[in-house]
Amino acid sequence: MSESSLSSEIELQPRPRSRVFAPFEWVVALRYLRARRANGFVSVTAGFSFLGIMLGVATLIVVMSVMNGFHRELMDKIVGINGHAFIQAAEKPLTDWAEVTAKTERLPGVKLVIPLVEGAAGVSSPYGQSGALVRGIREQDIARLPGIAGNVKDGTLRGFDSAGGVAIGQRLAETLGVRVGDQVSVLIAKGAQTPFGVAPRIKAYPVVAIFQIGMSEFDSVFVYMPLAEAQPFFNKENEATVVEAFIDDPEAVDKFRADVDAAIDRPLILTDWRQRNKTFFDTLQVEKNVLFIILTLIVLVAALNIISGLTMLVRDKSSDIAILRTMGATRGSVLRIFLIIGASIGIAGDVAGFLLGLALAKNLEAIRLLLNKLLHANLFPAELYFLSRLPSIVDAREVTLVVVMTLILAVLASIYPAWKAASLDPIDALRHE
Repeated sequence: MSESSLSSEIELQPRPRSRVFAPFEWVVALRYLRARRANGFVSVTAGFSFLGIMLGVATLIVVMSVMNGFHRELMDKIVGINGHAFIQAAEKPLTDWAEVTAKTERLPGVKLVIPLVEGAAGVSSPYGQSGALVRGIREQDIARLPGIAGNVKDGTLRGFDSAGGVAIGQRLAETLGVRVGDQVSVLIAKGAQTPFGVAPRIKAYPVVAIFQIGMSEFDSVFVYMPLAEAQPFFNKENEATVVEAFIDDPEAVDKFRADVDAAIDRPLILTDWRQRNKTFFDTLQVEKNVLFIILTLIVLVAALNIISGLTMLVRDKSSDIAILRTMGATRGSVLRIFLIIGASIGIAGDVAGFLLGLALAKNLEAIRLLLNKLLHANLFPAELYFLSRLPSIVDAREVTLVVVMTLILAVLASIYPAWKAASLDPIDALRHE
């Protein structure tokens, strides 16, 4: 066979295609990740990159879970005691509150409708005094009120209308130093009309129940008394100051507003939970977004450590890379070796951070109680954070976002050092050895 025919036959034969991420690429990449005397500093850098990614992912998961818990708990507490929509009178007093309540209850998607008489008052006992928001409510309604019904810690709400007493929050009871059966005095500035002007009104009531909502701002402010007692006390004979409605879907409050306008033919002022608490929940969302951005920087710094570690590894192993190239390794193989190294650090840190973050988020309250006991301090004072416990709700979508984002950053951080290694000229590298 002639030389020309042999060469043409060789050219016609297909070249063997190298497998993507071949076994030898994994072997070389894992050997470079092991601690050696020659590249000990590189291994230390890889370790710090791993720790940075792990702590960043875990911190992101925990913080996002806590913010979700705050939002859910505050939503349940605020809406659970204040309702989703508030119907108030316009142009004339709400003397037809019973009719308004009945028509509202018949609307689709409505769970509970409560007529109330509300007023600010001072509450005192022989042991203390405090400001309060007094709410007149019927026994049938307070027994179904989500924030009160299942949170009575002492006393009972049975016979609330006939008992002639008041139900107060746990923190208010502690401030006043009273228990069930003790008397508290309720004082309002605008009482009876006399020839000398409006005189303050003060009346003593027995405490029939003490409730604990779990939100310190509410537990230290609210006082409930029978509606029939609150009406004359606040000079609201046969009136209600507001009718509160609880609906199945709080996000569908716009439809509820339209239904109320169509069903009730009288001037009304209708507000909802979004208007009353918009600033509060918007602030929570802004804080959550800012924390996410700040904590993402931790992961980004760890990804930059991957770049520095791989860059030093490429310089340290330039002769090894040159030998691999002369033995037949392609640029793609070298590129994939260093991509495997960077991705391995990112994946290992991501998985470790994921597991650590879930473990912390699921047991956050138990950890807080343990730290309080060990440090003899209150790390989550209810007076500052409104809630009596540290809430945590893991959102699968946010956890997925954090994990995927970290993996992408780790892979992107590995591309430049891997490209530098693949573009290394083996002749130049061996010449300088």
